[in-house]
Amino acid sequence: MADLHGKLPVGPSKNCTVEDKIYIHSAGGIWSDRTFLSHALPRLQLQLAIIFLLTQSLHLLLRRFHLPRICSEILAGIILGPTVLGNVPNFRNTLFPQEGDIFIDILSKIGYIFFIFLTGVKMDPRIVLTASAGTLTAWTVGVLAPLIPFAGGSAIILLCKWIPKFKVHRYHIPAVRSIISSNILFPFPVIASLLVDLNIMNSELGRLTLASALISDLISNFMATIAANLKMGSGYWDGITASSIVLLVGWCILIVGSAEPFAHWIIKRTPEGKGINRVYTVIISGAVLLAVIFTDNAGINFLYGPFLLGLALPDGPPLGSTLVEKFETIACGLFTPLMVTYCSMKVNLMEIYDLEWIWRVWALVAVCLAMKFSAVLFPALVCKVPIKDALALSFIMCTQGVVQMAFYFTFSIAQIFSGETLTMVTSSVFLIAAGTQLSVKSLYDYSRIYTGYHKRDIQHTSHNAELRVLSCAHRLDDVFAVRRILEASFPNKESPLSVYALSLVELVGRASPLLIDHQLGQKTSSGGSRSQKIIEVFHSFQQLYSGLVSVNLFTAVSLPRFMHHDICSLAFDKLASFIILPFHKKWNSQGKLILDSSSLRIMNCNVCDMAPCSVGILVDRHKIKRRMTPFASMYNVAVIFVGGADDREALAYGKRMARTPGVYLTVIRFVAWDMGGENQWDAVLDAEMLKDTRMRGTHYQVNIVYKEERVKDGAETALKVHAMVEKFDLIMVGRRHRVELPQLSGLDEWNELPELGPIGDILAASDINRPVSVLVVQQQIVRKR
Repeated sequence: MADLHGKLPVGPSKNCTVEDKIYIHSAGGIWSDRTFLSHALPRLQLQLAIIFLLTQSLHLLLRRFHLPRICSEILAGIILGPTVLGNVPNFRNTLFPQEGDIFIDILSKIGYIFFIFLTGVKMDPRIVLTASAGTLTAWTVGVLAPLIPFAGGSAIILLCKWIPKFKVHRYHIPAVRSIISSNILFPFPVIASLLVDLNIMNSELGRLTLASALISDLISNFMATIAANLKMGSGYWDGITASSIVLLVGWCILIVGSAEPFAHWIIKRTPEGKGINRVYTVIISGAVLLAVIFTDNAGINFLYGPFLLGLALPDGPPLGSTLVEKFETIACGLFTPLMVTYCSMKVNLMEIYDLEWIWRVWALVAVCLAMKFSAVLFPALVCKVPIKDALALSFIMCTQGVVQMAFYFTFSIAQIFSGETLTMVTSSVFLIAAGTQLSVKSLYDYSRIYTGYHKRDIQHTSHNAELRVLSCAHRLDDVFAVRRILEASFPNKESPLSVYALSLVELVGRASPLLIDHQLGQKTSSGGSRSQKIIEVFHSFQQLYSGLVSVNLFTAVSLPRFMHHDICSLAFDKLASFIILPFHKKWNSQGKLILDSSSLRIMNCNVCDMAPCSVGILVDRHKIKRRMTPFASMYNVAVIFVGGADDREALAYGKRMARTPGVYLTVIRFVAWDMGGENQWDAVLDAEMLKDTRMRGTHYQVNIVYKEERVKDGAETALKVHAMVEKFDLIMVGRRHRVELPQLSGLDEWNELPELGPIGDILAASDINRPVSVLVVQQQIVRKR
């Protein structure tokens, strides 16, 4: 028992001395004969603070060179270890004494236990069976990748044991076996983390890599378990091996048979849209620790218990998302990186003696890396993956990270690794992790697949051709807003409207993003209720315009920072001409701002930068109460025309809308008193399109009105634009204009939202309290290969 001063006696003796006690926390007082660093708790707090600050500082510096976070964690450990600061007199004994290592050791192991548990929670083994992930390529790479290195590693071990030329000392055989077993792994959490760092998780390569890594990780874990059980029987099938396998199978059945029903019982008792009760979180936390104890006592690696328990629990909301929310920050953000830094603190680059053994360690790592690389590259090439993508896939699958460091940490404590061996393998993790990220960045450019596509826009779509529109929605309000736009888009038999509706759902509680095609009968548990309502609205729209409109429904479950990949790839695959995005701000019926999503704004900007077609950002105020007017049944649309490709695209869409009964189009061109600064080619194209609009309004369509407003500067333009919000239901405007145009002079200085352009920014201002919608249009950016 600890006494009142926080002193915890160690050992069985009742008459222990002061030296036999571990002082937990300081009793206070400036006249104390012991400094606060001689007490375990304040010393541990200072250690954590130093490690965290040093790691974050190094990461802020190294991320500019595109180095992953684990490189900063390893460097921090080397700096704090005997290589650098450990040589400072009394630094090690004062700040990191040997008796204090046990506390960092315990925290890091607990953090890693929950890290492995969360990895299991985020993984969904069923994803490998779905059409999106279980492709022939993913299965081919995922199965062959672990089998080939496993066979090659077994052969290397036999060579090191029996062939004189390669034979090593028998005391090094455990180290050889451990190095090979660690380097032929394909850890799913490390690969998923790298994809996040590279911002390619939702790309075609990212999805292939996630599926392949998931298959490889499950197979390699299974093979490692069988190998460990065979090792317990001295490499032969005997009673010990059989009993351990029976115990393992029984333990797996117990976890799955008890955890999965309990999880579904929790979900049934949890209200829709809410997180699980805190009591259940505490129970599951205790179950994780009990799984460690039972697994370790069963003679199996203690990490299999938490991993299997995590796999048995359903990913996604409400259970998986709540567990990730509760544990990820402390476990994955602090304690697991602590293990990497603590392991690196044992590295001493100044004490290297056995050069022959060091050479053999590097040779083993290099051979294992070559086997893994080849085992991924050649199957990918056979499956006709492009050479650059196949190389990038191979580099990603060969990356190393926290999982390898955890193995090295365990081998060091078990004295399988000497100090020199630990130094070399830790250095290899640093070099492989850094080299992998830099290599993939130089090889793979996810935006290049959109290059070379011309005239994928509304302006160059024939009046008798099908118009394909991709509509994105986060909320149900977005669907009602875009439906009015689609109704006014003149769906008819000669020029039908094809709508691809994409419901965007944030990825929580799982590692793999999903793109669900509801035409194939696929369903999702994440955001299911909201997605279902969105689907129903689009279904009713399709039924209302039966034969004129076709609707294809999709749901993208992804991290907000990667949602633009799903949008652009779907628009590319479906040959869409126009993408409609929801604005990141929402207003209620009184005109009060109720939502301002920075992640949605970033997504919109990213889509505008890399979209393979034209893009429109829809600023919706349909909830604001409308004053009754004699012309309420009309839909008044205005196009503000200043000049340029985006304005021509907006006008082309407006002209299509004008063919819809009940839609009245007004084209207002702002002309400067001084016409200087215009691009001559743009002026010719603008004049041609405006001429056609005037002729239509004069001779063919009475619902088209063309006006010209002369302005001297941007301030006068802003006043006239503000006056338009009282007259129209929808105002369309181009996003980009030439900076030197007199009509817009001075507006850029007040532009708070560059993704809307100067005029769009005026119309999206929060002080506008009218039910006017704004569609800011950007014509397709044509890229050259």
